[in-house]
Amino acid sequence: MTATLELEDLTTGYATGWHRVCPVDELELSWGEAALVDGRQVALFRTAPGEVFAVAQEDPATGAFVMARGILGSRGTRPTIASPLHKEVYDLETGECFGNPDLRLATFAARIADGHVEIEL
Repeated sequence: MTATLELEDLTTGYATGWHRVCPVDELELSWGEAALVDGRQVALFRTAPGEVFAVAQEDPATGAFVMARGILGSRGTRPTIASPLHKEVYDLETGECFGNPDLRLATFAARIADGHVEIEL
């Protein structure tokens, strides 16, 4: 998939701070997608049928908006994303950079509700 996902209607009464982004079925397993959520570029990852992660689309090392094209992996039980540019590896849950403690990737709470991905900004 190369299309950017469009933000769905937010007038459905969800909790403050949570934004409905897309149907979970629009995300392929082990593949990233970019979305514009409330004016912010976000990278979404579906790592298992019931598991999604949301991080900033901006690469902390370069400032380029490319993280949705990163490489998914793991360090032990910790899910990771490697930047497609300099291959810095980040924890998908905490944003910690394994190779450079000065870098941190912004992360957002993500959930699946009623078959849709929602993230909290």
